[in-house]
Amino acid sequence: MTGAGTVTTAQRPDLPAGTTVVRLDSDLGLASASALRLRLMGALRPGIRRLVLDLSRVQSCDPAGLAVLISTQRHAAEQGIVVLLTTPSPPAAKLLHSTGLERYLTVCPDSPGPLATQPVPAGVGSRQGTD
Repeated sequence: MTGAGTVTTAQRPDLPAGTTVVRLDSDLGLASASALRLRLMGALRPGIRRLVLDLSRVQSCDPAGLAVLISTQRHAAEQGIVVLLTTPSPPAAKLLHSTGLERYLTVCPDSPGPLATQPVPAGVGSRQGTD
């Protein structure tokens, strides 16, 4: 992504097969939403069963950034892919909580445990424990 942040995609041998990790950096906003959407839609490819979005370095997120996360979740579900939002930064966690999206999206406060388990549907494992 240009200007507003970077996206790093990785296949890690320490994670279950079919897992792709995408680390989002900096701001998820209007300036970066289009490029972010393209990148995340590109990650939803055959053979992927789980898309992990690492939010630990997200400094801010506006409605355009939230819309990208929601549309990624929707498109992934249509393909049978589970999306996990892991280690949200304090600003990202606050926004997910205040908007109620932590009940719609699967949010894991830390990454080691949730990544080693089987995929779970949205809402299970949310930060507040409300399944």
